[in-house]
Amino acid sequence: MSEVTLETPLVKVLGTSAKKLAKARNLETVGDLLHYFPRRYIDAHAGSSFSEFELGEHVVLTAEVAEMTQRRMKNRRGSMANAVIVDDAGQRALVTFFSAHPHYGILRPGKRALFSGQLGLYGKQLQLTHPQYSLMDDADMSIYENGLVPVYKQVEKITNLSLTLSIKQVLDAVGTLPDPLDDDLRERMGVPDLTRAMRAAHLPRTMADVGAAKKRFRFDEAFITQLVLAQRRAKARSVPATPRVPRPDGLLARFDRALPFELTSGQVEVGAAIADDLAREVPMHRLLQGEVGSGKTIVALRAMLAVVDSGAQAALLAPTEVLAAQHATSMRAMLGDLAQSGQLGGDADGTRVTLLTGSMSTSARSQALLDIVSGEAGIVIGTHALLQKHVDFADLGLVVVDEQHRFGVEQRSALNSKAATPPHVLVMTATPIPRTVAMTAFGDLDVSTLRQLPRGRAPIVSHVVQAQNPAWMNRVWERVAEECRAGRQVYVVAGRIGDAQDGSGAMLVDPGTPADDGEALRPVGVVELIEQMRHLPALGGVSIDLMHGRLPADEKDTVMRRFAGGEVDVLVATTVIEVGVDVPNASMIVIVDADRFGLSQLHQLRGRVGRGEHGGLCLLVTRSESPEALERLGRVAGTTDGFAIADLDLELRREGDVLGAAQSGRRTSLDWLELTKASDLEVIAKARDEAVALVEQDPTMADHPLLAQAARERVDDQQAEFLERG
Repeated sequence: MSEVTLETPLVKVLGTSAKKLAKARNLETVGDLLHYFPRRYIDAHAGSSFSEFELGEHVVLTAEVAEMTQRRMKNRRGSMANAVIVDDAGQRALVTFFSAHPHYGILRPGKRALFSGQLGLYGKQLQLTHPQYSLMDDADMSIYENGLVPVYKQVEKITNLSLTLSIKQVLDAVGTLPDPLDDDLRERMGVPDLTRAMRAAHLPRTMADVGAAKKRFRFDEAFITQLVLAQRRAKARSVPATPRVPRPDGLLARFDRALPFELTSGQVEVGAAIADDLAREVPMHRLLQGEVGSGKTIVALRAMLAVVDSGAQAALLAPTEVLAAQHATSMRAMLGDLAQSGQLGGDADGTRVTLLTGSMSTSARSQALLDIVSGEAGIVIGTHALLQKHVDFADLGLVVVDEQHRFGVEQRSALNSKAATPPHVLVMTATPIPRTVAMTAFGDLDVSTLRQLPRGRAPIVSHVVQAQNPAWMNRVWERVAEECRAGRQVYVVAGRIGDAQDGSGAMLVDPGTPADDGEALRPVGVVELIEQMRHLPALGGVSIDLMHGRLPADEKDTVMRRFAGGEVDVLVATTVIEVGVDVPNASMIVIVDADRFGLSQLHQLRGRVGRGEHGGLCLLVTRSESPEALERLGRVAGTTDGFAIADLDLELRREGDVLGAAQSGRRTSLDWLELTKASDLEVIAKARDEAVALVEQDPTMADHPLLAQAARERVDDQQAEFLERG
């Protein structure tokens, strides 16, 4: 056989059995099979138990045959075999084979075997139907040294033992694997070489071997990811940018002097970091994350003023027309006459804030385009309309992206391409990002965090309301009416649009009305909810309106303007109000079916209230009686710390595929790291330091071809685009 490498087709090593691996699990090459790692390990001598598994789960465990019988089948030819097996805890299960041959002659009472199959019930009896098995006294079972058995995800028509034997055959054929990590790095990190790690993962003698292998692969995963991020960071810094330094007595200085309040220490610190970035000859790439109401907008505005002071323009890209218009209104209000250059009563040395959206009239749009291309507009705020080809800037120096996760790489690139030299970039999010995720998915950005709320910001109080209690639900609507009578406003949010004929929310109008289980569990939609609310006696005389994503853009804008202007008391809406909507007079939010929302999303929605002088009240309404759901909601209600909620959300959701959805059956981007573990945070931090140092020495990794190849294989184009969305 010619030399075997990781790229060698499995069929050349394993022959026809390779076809089963390809068909069942898309394992085509030697590398594919070696990276098909065990999902757990069992000790065949220490024993295992059915109690470790859930019904419907694929189980692999050792058990002893207690009984074996066969009988003829009534409705088909032949005989079936039934065995009773007993696990090491004494629990019994029925094993059924629809063809007695050859199992009846092999699984004799007293025999011990490794069984693999789906756990089910037959009556009240645990059952494995037609499982795979290998007798423990089989000579091939000696491959499991000390009885430690690696357990793989099921491969159809291949037993766990056969798979292990195939992997050993491949490991023996490939010999010493080329290792992307050099000796010095492995020694610093305390990890084994790749060949030892592969053998320890697939053919372990002890759990210490398994631990060493996991340590190596966790570091590999972190290191390769951080290498890609470090390369992207280095590439971004290799292109020249124009430094943007404000004039000593320019717009920024005048704005700061006129501020009617004092910036928080966090705003001052982040502002200084941004100013340093803007003054450099390489583009700024900074992520600004902060709690709802932490003052990100004023930090962004100060950065924009610094750029305008330097003679350039700044553009803010917002995900919705409502949010773009809101930014324009609030920035004009904060700047006053400084935003009215060329207008009656405006400051001659000021600038102009121009809004560009898709629904503007032709004349307004033409004027906005003229202001942008002439440079009259120092600050440009817009939606996707800013990305269109005929939008030209005089000198675009800074791009601010609000709610960065709403925009893809193509949209970012389209705006950046409108600058003569690469612009500085500031991206903002009000969704707190756990540190491990920030380091893994946003590691090519400098991250700034605002945790401190401005002085005088009133707290938001949250309560969980179980809708099955009629008195509690009546009190919810009474409380809504009380806020409205006090001159304040309320959001009522549901997760779906629904239909007026749906009837799924009937129990919210009359909680005492019996509902069948299907109706009780169907999520409430805003269309039927608003109809029911309009008939509630408690809400008589209260002005209620509706907003959801299917409404035309101009209708949504009209509803939002009426609500912001105080013409509407209660806004019933879907999550379209989740991001950026700022109505200081809104003091209460009712979130219906709150158990169906993510924890961070609940925190974002809650942040829509309490933005004025009155504080805020959030009622998390749920019809669920699940203890887990009630505990989750209770933990949200118990804290207003968005970062604590983000960590909890990550813990409950797990990290998923942090670098983007895996495609075409490929491995997800995080197989080994668990971003909820402090120990893995330490691994990522060390990996980042090593990656940054290596890329500084070898930016293209020309001297490290194996690492370059591993990076290409680990993070494909789609995942790289996901990284760039940061």
